[in-house]
Amino acid sequence: MLELYHHGSSVCAAKVRLALAEKGLSWHGHYLDILRGEQFTPDYLKINPKAVVPTLVHDGKVIPESTVICEYVDETFADRPIYPVSPYEKTRVRIWAKAVDEELHPACSAITYVVSHRHTILRNGVGGFEDFLKQGGADGIAARTLKWQWLQHGLAAPGAGDKIRLYVSYLHKMEDALWDNDWLVGPTYSMADIAMTPYVNRLDALAMDGLWKNGRLERVERWFERVKERPTFEPALVAWMPQELADEMRENGQKSWPEVKKFLDL
Repeated sequence: MLELYHHGSSVCAAKVRLALAEKGLSWHGHYLDILRGEQFTPDYLKINPKAVVPTLVHDGKVIPESTVICEYVDETFADRPIYPVSPYEKTRVRIWAKAVDEELHPACSAITYVVSHRHTILRNGVGGFEDFLKQGGADGIAARTLKWQWLQHGLAAPGAGDKIRLYVSYLHKMEDALWDNDWLVGPTYSMADIAMTPYVNRLDALAMDGLWKNGRLERVERWFERVKERPTFEPALVAWMPQELADEMRENGQKSWPEVKKFLDL
């Protein structure tokens, strides 16, 4: 049996749900509300000491890390592969997946915080820096200090603008990769597309679709439309996002878009 520990707003969990859906695999879910700190319970820490989602448990075997989980299920269940057979094309897919893990995911955290979460936190009242540090759970002082800077200064915070520019650079890499294919690697929807889908969808959820619409990145726009038409998209991504959070992110994103647009000189 496949058991997945996950949350609706986690892009990493969305990646795994999408991979499982593309492979046609059924699974039993354990929904952890990471916004309420349920990932820090003693029982879950025994499964995943990092206190992050997702985690897959297959017949008692624990597999953490979203990309590793996707590789595991593709190698364990042969039907409907999400990685190409060709070693070269498989390498190209892995390069996309590696870039998402190492570069795009940290950038996603930054843009989500700067564009949306900071507005919610400031509206609700944050108190002083020491109070903010105490709310950090397992974040660590360095990570919490960085978030404090994002909270106070938004796009003007040290490094925040660089993260957004990095995010946009990947949209341009996608545009180049889609020059003569419908999908990022070859003619079929693969793990490369699965890896990128939650991150482009996050921008869309934050009302940042102006980064590719209005003729800016036409191939990316068509790619995302094809992605949304797939029968796996809505049940794997949209259906799991808490509606209140989705509304909040879109509202905050709409407020932030003029500032982002000006910052990027669009």
